Amino acid sequence: MHPRPLRYGSLLAGLALLPAACIHRPPTAANASEQANSLTISQQSAGWRLLFDGTSTAGWRGYKSATVPAAWHVEGGTLAKSTGTDDLVTTDKYGNFELELDWRLAPGGNAGVFYRGTEEYDHIYWSAPEYQLLDDQGHPDGKDRLTAAASDYALYASPAGFLHAPGEWNHTRIVVNGNHVEHWLNGHQMVVYELGSDDWNDRVSKSKFKDYPHYGKAKEGYIGIQGDHDGALALRNIKIKVLP
Repeated sequence: MHPRPLRYGSLLAGLALLPAACIHRPPTAANASEQANSLTISQQSAGWRLLFDGTSTAGWRGYKSATVPAAWHVEGGTLAKSTGTDDLVTTDKYGNFELELDWRLAPGGNAGVFYRGTEEYDHIYWSAPEYQLLDDQGHPDGKDRLTAAASDYALYASPAGFLHAPGEWNHTRIVVNGNHVEHWLNGHQMVVYELGSDDWNDRVSKSKFKDYPHYGKAKEGYIGIQGDHDGALALRNIKIKVLP
């Protein structure tokens, strides 16, 4: 088939008219692989720093533990686990930030990214909101958008159609600024909500989190990676930018 430059040009022109704020351009899979676990000069100047250096588990520990659970390991430039194990948390706490990472799940996989977590309860998910990582097609939680990939787990549903197949890399961006929270997946905004709003309080009161009075109320806390579900999970390019 011969190329159709006029149509292609029209497409580019149309894209150019989209507001820049509506488009978040994550790194392509190829570029992410070639530049894994590194920062450009401009990213460093903008305040980004790595939470995973690609070679060690420095900066991480187990939930309520001083050490990293044995099942978590570094493999091929990824922070990975292949079986159910304890959750990971950062050694530092964060309040307002942008967080970006790439993640890959095995078929049927289930995990999550927690933010502003504390260690007051037996599990981090009783204090911290969760960005769901999931194989929507292969896991029962994917049948409900409230618990599907990129949802604010059990509280705010994410739209379907933006998740890559299991075994392929996905790119996540989480923005937490004051009470304002955004979940992004592969360049698309999936969830926006306000912590402590009437709507948020109403949703929490009707959820399993209602029995935990400090759920989602910490102004700063740990970033956590859920490990207690079976299946392989790999992460790379984990970086954070602290906001004022």
